[in-house]
Amino acid sequence: MFSRSAYFLVFQLIGGAIGWWQEGVWGALVGAGFAAWGWFALDLWRGTRVLRWLRMGDLSSVPQLRGMWGEAADRARRLLRQAQAQVGKSQARLQEVLAALQATPNGVVLLDAQGRIEWCNQIAAAYFGLDVQRDLMQFIGNLVRAPEFSAYWTAQDFSHDVILQGRDSTPAHPVRLSVQLFPYADGRMLLLARDVTALEQADAMRRDFVANVSHEMRTPLTVLSGFVETLQTLPLNVQERARYLSMMAQQATRMQHVVEDLLTLSRLEGSPFPGLGEWTPVKTLLRRCEEEARALSSLLTKHQQRPHTLQFPSADVLQQAGEIAGSQSELQSALSNLISNAVRYTPGGGSITVEWLPQDDGTAVFSVRDTGVGIAPEHIPRITERFYRVDRSRSRETGGTGLGLAIVKHVLQRHGAALHITSTVGKGSTFSVTFPANRLRPAAQPALAH
Repeated sequence: MFSRSAYFLVFQLIGGAIGWWQEGVWGALVGAGFAAWGWFALDLWRGTRVLRWLRMGDLSSVPQLRGMWGEAADRARRLLRQAQAQVGKSQARLQEVLAALQATPNGVVLLDAQGRIEWCNQIAAAYFGLDVQRDLMQFIGNLVRAPEFSAYWTAQDFSHDVILQGRDSTPAHPVRLSVQLFPYADGRMLLLARDVTALEQADAMRRDFVANVSHEMRTPLTVLSGFVETLQTLPLNVQERARYLSMMAQQATRMQHVVEDLLTLSRLEGSPFPGLGEWTPVKTLLRRCEEEARALSSLLTKHQQRPHTLQFPSADVLQQAGEIAGSQSELQSALSNLISNAVRYTPGGGSITVEWLPQDDGTAVFSVRDTGVGIAPEHIPRITERFYRVDRSRSRETGGTGLGLAIVKHVLQRHGAALHITSTVGKGSTFSVTFPANRLRPAAQPALAH
């Protein structure tokens, strides 16, 4: 401020001196006045430069001035730099937060106070079929049209979630989403969506497992208890006693099979995966499967006039199938189980076709195709669960424990194989197993005698 006053006085003195020199006293007064206006005009020009620069906000074009306006411009420049640095840090932090939300395995949608989309991550876009650019500032209720969500939004009670069906959900592969809204600052809301399909399936499996184990054990125990009470209280002849004891033995055997299968599953889940050191000819596995299948078919159709038609790979095909690495007993159990299921669920006169097909990529596909009763699409995703039964009465007739396909699934997983099921109700099913190339090799060639 002192410098500014000093400049003004200097201008006055210079103007007065020039006026005195030209016109005396009156000249001095006029000269001082013109000097004051000149100083004011110069000061206004300097201030205008600073104001123009502030309006532009370009730090690279700071006006180079002295005095008060120079200091003001310099201080403003430093404040602007600090503000820009702060904004840059805030932007960086915001991008970090958005990147974290983008990386989360859950769907995240940020909504304004009116429920319009301000931002969403790719997971949410996939869940709800949103376009990240096109659907910005669109009302969420116009894009998520599920009746359950509309009722949830209308009720405005966000203390709990709502379960919606996913866009890609099908009867064979259901998808379930848990959606919940969380209000935050200024009426905005965060929509969080989670895929709970696996959790719901696990919960259903747990309930079914407990219920089915109880049922599987309770039924034969009830029968045994009834027969024991009968033997204890009623006088029976030798034939009746023998018949009751035979039925009791059947129920005891049934319980024993259930326990053995449960122990097998427990062993499979708790033991290390089979290595690549034990090799078994595919021919050996399938020949044994064929013997068991033909014996089972004969047993099931011995009172029928129409036996099954069983087709297995020819000797040449089996000779070229080579060898497979893994546990021979586990592989034998899994392949035989698939074939025996086809035999059990195919009426007399139907056909069961077993194939071994090497693929160009080094893998091989083992398939069992039947013309049996078939499986409805909604049962296929759960058919390998423990004790899951498509038709309980039919399963009782075939004598299964409900654990066979669960054992098959675990055996195949332990050998890196994948199970694929296709079926049409009333026309039959195909169970295909793809074995990885690293567990297959050509058959060893016998050494030539010299």
